[in-house]
Amino acid sequence: MEKKKIVILGAGFAGLKLARKLNNNPHFSVTLIDRYNYHQFQPLFYQVATAAINASDISFPIRKVFQESKNISVRLAEVTKINKEKNEVETTIGDFSYDYLVVSMGCTTNFFGNKQIEELSFPMKSTNEALTLKNRLLTNFESAYSAESPEEMEEIMNIVVVGGGPTGVELSGAIAQMKKFILPKDYPDLDFSKLNIYLIEGSPNLLGPMSDLAHKKSFEYLSNMGVNIWTEGRVVDYDGKTISLADGRTVKTRNLIWAAGVTGNVPDGAVTKEELQRGNRMKVDRTSKIIGTNNIYAIGDIASMETPKYPNGHPQLARVAGDQAEHLAKNFDKIAQGFSDDKLSLFEYSDPGSMATVGKRKAVVDLPKFSFSGRLAWFTWMFLHLMLILTVRNKVAIFFNWAHTYFTNDSSLRIIVRPTKKDFRFNLKQYRRFPKNRDKEIEA
Repeated sequence: MEKKKIVILGAGFAGLKLARKLNNNPHFSVTLIDRYNYHQFQPLFYQVATAAINASDISFPIRKVFQESKNISVRLAEVTKINKEKNEVETTIGDFSYDYLVVSMGCTTNFFGNKQIEELSFPMKSTNEALTLKNRLLTNFESAYSAESPEEMEEIMNIVVVGGGPTGVELSGAIAQMKKFILPKDYPDLDFSKLNIYLIEGSPNLLGPMSDLAHKKSFEYLSNMGVNIWTEGRVVDYDGKTISLADGRTVKTRNLIWAAGVTGNVPDGAVTKEELQRGNRMKVDRTSKIIGTNNIYAIGDIASMETPKYPNGHPQLARVAGDQAEHLAKNFDKIAQGFSDDKLSLFEYSDPGSMATVGKRKAVVDLPKFSFSGRLAWFTWMFLHLMLILTVRNKVAIFFNWAHTYFTNDSSLRIIVRPTKKDFRFNLKQYRRFPKNRDKEIEA
């Protein structure tokens, strides 16, 4: 029998899990398309940004995963459009036909329409952005030696993180630990008592979706670590030197890290703007099929699925993405066996809990029936994240770095890496193939 063609867009938690579940399936020929040739473990981006672990430790070559595969093809490309009439995906390297299409392109940073903040702030939704932020943090302190005025020094010594979710909380705590244990040793002739870390959150609590214990403990931990927490603060403007809030407060800084929200990476032609749900997510039924289509599915952060337990859609978590991918793979098996759509199983998510770390021996964990914090929560967070890492080599590398940092309160990964002119010229040629993003990328 001729194999049905499945095209998967995106190799994040959802797309990669689905491809692995379909690996060597005799009924399907699978093409996995991503703009990068590696899978990224997003929960640990903040540790790359603060030089706690290497970027290679949380990035896994996609082709290596499928070296023994007989039905998986990997292609490196930008998706430009979905042509539903022709059942084709248009990309920068050509068109791909499909019998079934799965969109799992995840989310990107949401700047809420503020172009000035988008241009001047530092997001952290990819390995490249985490490395850029690491370079920025390190070069920032180097520039302190050439500060020509107290005002310029204040701008250098203020670091502002916007967004009090797990990313913002974990990043603020990591920078606070650098301030206490590492920076005074690296820069003994700088006064780091003047280094101020601000965490700005628009709602009344940090870690909003989590428990009251998590709200209270995260605030307490960060405050004791010296982080200035401003809740109910909405950033409205940033000119590269001063942040302005809606209530009139301002902060002078050259370092604005934006972790305030996400928006779906919706490919052109998938759905109309009117059909998009909150957060730029595509509405799907409980088999993950996009409403109004016959053979297009969406899983992961980009999908909005209403169920009795989650009437407003599921949380945008790696666990949800993986469970949806596994469920869809089982339904594809049923489709191959001739099951009709009304015989497919319906997805429901069973929440195992959530967690966030703040610093050494400081974390919060919410389980379905109880919550806890402190040292036990911190070890729980480390163990579960280590188990989610894809390969044994990466698990060992991360564990070694964590152990070294735990006992020494230091790391040896604070290396500033800048692209060469040759790299830039080569990349410039590549960007010309991506006219949609060319101007923005060249300027960056």
